Amino acid sequence: MNSNVSTLSNQREAPPFGRVGVAIDIARDPHSALGRAYHEIQAEHEMQKETSVLREEIDTRSMFEEIVGVSAPIRSALFALSKVAPTDATVLITGETGTGKELFARAIHKRSQRSSRPFVAVNCAAIPSALIASELFGHEKGAFTGATERRLGRFELAEGGTIFLDEVGELPPEIQVALLRVLQEREFERVGGTRPIRANVRVIAATNRDLEAAIENNTCRSDLYYRLNVFPIQVPPLRERDDDIRLLVEYFAFRFAKRAGKKIKRIGGNTLKLLQSYGWPGNVRELQNVVERAVILSESDELTLMSDGSLGRVRAFRSQQQPHRVRWQLSRKKS
Repeated sequence: MNSNVSTLSNQREAPPFGRVGVAIDIARDPHSALGRAYHEIQAEHEMQKETSVLREEIDTRSMFEEIVGVSAPIRSALFALSKVAPTDATVLITGETGTGKELFARAIHKRSQRSSRPFVAVNCAAIPSALIASELFGHEKGAFTGATERRLGRFELAEGGTIFLDEVGELPPEIQVALLRVLQEREFERVGGTRPIRANVRVIAATNRDLEAAIENNTCRSDLYYRLNVFPIQVPPLRERDDDIRLLVEYFAFRFAKRAGKKIKRIGGNTLKLLQSYGWPGNVRELQNVVERAVILSESDELTLMSDGSLGRVRAFRSQQQPHRVRWQLSRKKS
């Protein structure tokens, strides 16, 4: 019994050189069960390091709030954003569909003095014309059939904060007059009401329409346009942001892979070339959807666009209407 105790004591006091030797042997024998486990742990550790580095790179060097990019056009837009955000000026954000205009609006609010107050987003194009006044300014009980109680509008809900009017160019003429009053007098009335209500709200508007052309077509009031266009910001289309494609793909791939419980370690070289050569008429939103679909269909740790057969080669052709421009389209992979 004493000898057993002595042996155990000796084992505890012995330097752990034997254990290190065993670890080295395992690493050199990848075919053993322990060796495979060891290499899987090492690979997982390396992937976590790469992921951490990627996230840090995106967060610190190329991400402004949730806006990813380092290209000159996006940096110019972000510079304007950073200048106007701390002020209380009205901002008009213009750009094509899918460029991320609401992200810019949210970034302006987050960096403003109103950041602790509500941010209320309204898609003006999604609300029927008959309901838009009630939606924006609220209504009194009995103001119209079905108005069984008083209802607060979006401007009251955004009190002290920011209201974001997306697709502001779709507002009907009578609502444009009411919005002009808010911008000029900082007050409004509920539908069916007679008492003016003060509006302590910052207005950020966005549109993908040419509002100057809309003025010529009498679908947009010129006085409203000039009130909205205090500080314009143009969000560039993705086709002008070649330097941002890789960063955006990596950002979306990581996010969607994490959501799907998958591990994407790399982007295929041909896949990246394909993405960089496409014209992206749907802009960042279209790229996001393509990457999400690719992650869902991925069966390995490499992101590829060929697994669903719907994205094949990219071909370019010159538009007969505009021969000086090159239009791009994705064609289905030939069977």
